[in-house]
Amino acid sequence: MSRRAGYRAGVPADATPPPVREIETLEEFDRVALSGSFAGYRLQAVDLTDRTFALLVADTTQAVFLGCPMEPQALAHVRAGGALVFPPVPHLPFDPYRATLYSPSELYADLAGGYEHTPDARAYAWFRSTAASGDVLASMLRSIHDDAVTDALDEHLAGARVVGVMGGHAMKRGTDAYAGAARLGRTLARDGLTVATGGGPGAMEAANFGAYAAPHEDVMLGKALSVLGGAPSFRPSVSEWALTAFEVRERWPEGGTSLGVPTWFYGHEPPNAFASHVAKFFANSVREDTLLARCNAGVVFLPGAAGTVQEIFEAATPNYYSSRGEPSPMVLVDRAHWTEQLPAWPLLSALARDHPMAWRIALVESVTEVPDALARLADR
Repeated sequence: MSRRAGYRAGVPADATPPPVREIETLEEFDRVALSGSFAGYRLQAVDLTDRTFALLVADTTQAVFLGCPMEPQALAHVRAGGALVFPPVPHLPFDPYRATLYSPSELYADLAGGYEHTPDARAYAWFRSTAASGDVLASMLRSIHDDAVTDALDEHLAGARVVGVMGGHAMKRGTDAYAGAARLGRTLARDGLTVATGGGPGAMEAANFGAYAAPHEDVMLGKALSVLGGAPSFRPSVSEWALTAFEVRERWPEGGTSLGVPTWFYGHEPPNAFASHVAKFFANSVREDTLLARCNAGVVFLPGAAGTVQEIFEAATPNYYSSRGEPSPMVLVDRAHWTEQLPAWPLLSALARDHPMAWRIALVESVTEVPDALARLADR
C-alpha cells in the first residue's frame, strides 16, 4: 500500500514520514518474522491463522493489520502491542482489503454453474442491494476496496508505458470493427505498450483480446476471432459469451498481458476475459479518472456513445490545463463518427486551439493509422 502515509501515533503532522514497509504475502511475512519485529509494517489481506506463534513473540508497535485473519490470542497480543487492526468483514462476496488486482479466472470462478454464481455477479448483486440503502458501513467498504485496488494498480503499472483504448460496449464479435480493434490491440502490445481498456465487452474486449494474441503467430488471430464470433454479444447470455472467451484462452494459452478497468456501477456490462489484470471498481468516477490518468503513452478513442464521449473530455481536461505535466496524445478514430454522428472532434479541436494540447490530438480514419499517429504526437 505504497501511497498511504499510514498510522503514526504521536508523530507531528509536518514530519517527514518514514518509508512504508508492506507485507502482502505469507512468504513476505515469514521473511520479516525472522527479525522478530513487525513494528511499523502494514500487513494487507494475509491469512495469519497459522502464524500465531510468530505473532505472539513479535514486536507489533505501530503495525497495521488490514483484513488479516488471525487467532483470538494473536489478535489480543498484537493489539496490546500497539498495532492497529482492521478486521476481516464476514459474508462479503469480495475482499475490501485485497492487495492485488483481479484475474478473469477469479472473477469468473464457478462460471460453469451460470454467471449469476460467479464472484463478479455476486459482488454486483451486493452493490445493487446496498447502494441505495444509505448504510455507512457499505459505503465505507466500497471506498476501502476501491482504494486498495488503486494501490494495487499503481504497483502493477510501475514503470509501464500505458496506452488506453476506449470504445463502445455495443461492438459485436464477428464484425470488421471488432477485428480491427483486435489488430490494433495486438500491434500496440507488440510495440511494447501496456494496453489498458475499460475492461468490458465490445471495443474494450477486442483491444484486450488483441493484446492477448500478441505473442502468438498471426494466423491465431483469425482463427480465434472465428471462435468468438459464435457468441457475438453478452446479450442475452453472459455465460455463453464468457465461456466462449475462456474456450479461446484454453485453445491458445499463454497469451499476452493487458489491463482492464471495469466497474460494478455498470454491472450489466460484464468484464471481458482477455485482460490479464483487472482493476474493478465500485465507483465509476474513480474508475474513469484512475484509468485515464495512467495512460501515459496516450489514449485511443474508437467509435462509441455517451461513455466514450465522456472519456474524451475527461482526458481533455487535464490536457487543457496541463495538470499532469505534458499533454498526453489523444487519437480519435473514424472521421464520420466523431465529426457527424457525435461531433466531439470539432469541440475538442476548438478547445485545443492556441493551447499546448493542440499538438497532441489527432483524428484518423482507420485503426491502421493509430500507431503512427501516436508516435507522431508523442514526438511533438
